[in-house]
Amino acid sequence: MLEIGSSPKCIAELEQFVETISKRYHISEDKYPDILISLTEAVNNAMIHGNRLSANKKIQISYSFCNASISFKVSHQGRGFDPGMVADPTSVENIHKCGGRGIYLMKNLCNRVEYSNQGKTVELEFSIH
Repeated sequence: MLEIGSSPKCIAELEQFVETISKRYHISEDKYPDILISLTEAVNNAMIHGNRLSANKKIQISYSFCNASISFKVSHQGRGFDPGMVADPTSVENIHKCGGRGIYLMKNLCNRVEYSNQGKTVELEFSIH
């Protein structure tokens, strides 16, 4: 498990965490970017929208490996949200807006995206071979 602060500077710790896991489980080179991008999006959402960049709030990233797939859970200490209320970034009224594509990216790069704990935790699952 990795616990980081709610500062963009902490993303470097996440990158090292993903690289270590990638080597340990021999994650294929074509899956590594999907995992890194998705986790970075999830952690950025947790930092900015969940913990509101509060220095005293942490983000926890855990993982589990089972049957050629790996799952990551990203949890924050801030307010939750309803993922069903997030605007579709591909709709005409949102296509030119800056931001708002993190959840869309995660859904397209992961095999499964699931929210729990009133939206304070997201689980991302990847087939890795």
